[in-house]
Amino acid sequence: MDEAANTLNFVSDFLGYRGRLAPSPTGLLHLGHAATFWTAYQRALRSGGALVLRVDDLDPQRSKPEFAAAAVEDLDWLGIRWQEGPDVCGEYGPYLQSMRLPLYISALKELIEGGFVYPCRCSRKDLTRMTQAPHDEEPLYPGTCRATAGRILFSGFGEAMLTGLSWRFRVRDGEAIEFSDGHFGRQRFVASEDFGDFLIWRKDGVPAYQLAVAVDDAAMKITEVVRGADLLKATARQILVCRALGLPEPAWFHCPLITDEHGRRLAKRHDALSIRELRASGMKPEDVLGRAAAKVGEPNAHRGPDL
Repeated sequence: MDEAANTLNFVSDFLGYRGRLAPSPTGLLHLGHAATFWTAYQRALRSGGALVLRVDDLDPQRSKPEFAAAAVEDLDWLGIRWQEGPDVCGEYGPYLQSMRLPLYISALKELIEGGFVYPCRCSRKDLTRMTQAPHDEEPLYPGTCRATAGRILFSGFGEAMLTGLSWRFRVRDGEAIEFSDGHFGRQRFVASEDFGDFLIWRKDGVPAYQLAVAVDDAAMKITEVVRGADLLKATARQILVCRALGLPEPAWFHCPLITDEHGRRLAKRHDALSIRELRASGMKPEDVLGRAAAKVGEPNAHRGPDL
């Protein structure tokens, strides 16, 4: 039995298996989502555990209630069932991230007091000028504000710290973050090479993905995170946040990505491959899931060497 399976079994023995679906309502779900969420559902079923639906609606500019409603409807149409969520409630709600802000504020305060983060005044335009962004969701930060921040200690924590400033997690240069993935096996990423100091709080007062998901997965007692392979590097960052906050780390299972005819991973701009459009064309759930399975390909999972 491999390390990922051992980790999952160890955690599940104590808590029972708890998986999650975490759609972001910034567009319609597509074939790639269907494949990943179906995998999460099947893994929860096989483990005899619970599946949680959490809507990751933190982006105030792009998140739309109509997309959240469409995601719930499309997942139900596919035959995916969950035991906790915004429509069925549960012990670990609320199940909309936009309603969980106090948890993120508390975590940010803890990170500030522990010296794990520092304020950053760099704009996106500044970062574009400073460095070439890698194939990832965040540019490799060159440490501009880190050099002047030092170890920041605050005697108080006020609302002023939540807006007007970004906050970055201070990585330890050269530190290797290793984990075993249930699909791709052993993974290794190196801080300052594969990623730099990363955002955990935006200057508009919104927590970044890495902080919010780490806090929520722990608070909802998720034992295994199933998501797309494009988030393998994000997992290394999430592990660092968990360790800084003393949170349990779930097991990981990253699914191969579905690509378009040009080899690019599907995005929500691919309306023709949205579940909603495929439904409208007359396809049945089993047809959509079959098409998703047929299109799954192995991505270049990471830049780090195999272990």
